[in-house]
Amino acid sequence: QLQLVESGGGLVQAGGALRLSCAASGSTSEHYGIGWFRQAPGKDLEGISCITGSLSGETTYYSDSVKGTFAISKDKAKNTVYLQIDYLEAGDTGVYFCAAGFCNQTSIRARGDILLRPFHFWGQGTQVTVSS
Repeated sequence: QLQLVESGGGLVQAGGALRLSCAASGSTSEHYGIGWFRQAPGKDLEGISCITGSLSGETTYYSDSVKGTFAISKDKAKNTVYLQIDYLEAGDTGVYFCAAGFCNQTSIRARGDILLRPFHFWGQGTQVTVSS
């Protein structure tokens, strides 16, 4: 069973930065793509970015709606995927999740329940609140 644990959320002022972490554990965790998602208050779950597994070259993809202040990276030794968010705005407030599954440009562009099809294993989420 694959398990994911997010950390790094918190309260930050607009213009600040955060680095979210997603620690993966499980016998085949390195083979899965890992993605970052967020759910803003009153809005659908949306994809942000994902990185493919070790057998797929660890390619990164970003959702079209994500501005250039998000960056995904991976530490293979720690089996951890990071999401760096710079120049945070009030609209970035929400719960940020990581999930494992099939990562490509199409899957990360999805919104809502459709995201549950390619991404099967989800963490509990970490709250990010941006104060203006």
